[in-house]
Amino acid sequence: MIIHSKSGGQSHYATTNLPLSSFDYWERLIRSEFSSALRESSTPKWKVWSKPKEFITWLDLISWDGYRREKALRALSGAAPNAFFFSLAVRRLNDWVPQVRKAAREKLPEIAGSTDPDYVVEALSIALSNWNSWGRIEEGDKEVILQIICKERIAKSLRFKLISSASGPMPSLFSQLGRTPILDEKMEEIASFAIQPSVRAKAYRSLFEGRIVWMVGRKWEWTDIRYCEGRLKPVVAERKLNVKAPMLELLKKSSEDRSSIVRRVSV
Repeated sequence: MIIHSKSGGQSHYATTNLPLSSFDYWERLIRSEFSSALRESSTPKWKVWSKPKEFITWLDLISWDGYRREKALRALSGAAPNAFFFSLAVRRLNDWVPQVRKAAREKLPEIAGSTDPDYVVEALSIALSNWNSWGRIEEGDKEVILQIICKERIAKSLRFKLISSASGPMPSLFSQLGRTPILDEKMEEIASFAIQPSVRAKAYRSLFEGRIVWMVGRKWEWTDIRYCEGRLKPVVAERKLNVKAPMLELLKKSSEDRSSIVRRVSV
């Protein structure tokens, strides 16, 4: 068995600039194209007695075959070539086969430890912002991701991304990172310097309330069962923020913020 870290030659270059926000589409497309390529390169009938070597690549993480996805996860070693391929591994925590999810729980910390922190942060930022829509991920699977983000080099890169990103789902990322204490000591810095006003507002609100709130999912709530009418209601959780902050100074700074979104928090 051979693991190709470059996923079949040059495919890691081809995936470097693919948007992670469209991952469902890219997974389906690549899975289909990769399967077609394998069929076209299958062993000719006249060589049927010659058993070919089995090549396992990073692209096997999205194979149609659950056994092959599990085998790929357990055989992988070393760093993911880019954020795209690390995302392939992360998304196996939402795989429809329980054995694949188990393999992902066991292997992800090892893969993350060998991978460039920038790739890990880029992939986890998208995963954390979307995992409430993942129907199969369990709390134990989420704990694996939370343990990874608590590693200091990952936590540092996540805080920098949260402060410096002018676009993207940073408010949602802020809330999910709040499950862990990695933002606590930097909350005032985030409130003062985050580029996105919504992130600054969330940081100020957390400091004023002494807690961080995040959404854990949605549950169905009937509004009129006679007519089968209802809605999905957000389910939230919270954690106490163990930070002593100068409230008067924070009130002054938030009330003078350049954004009305932030100024409203101090009212």
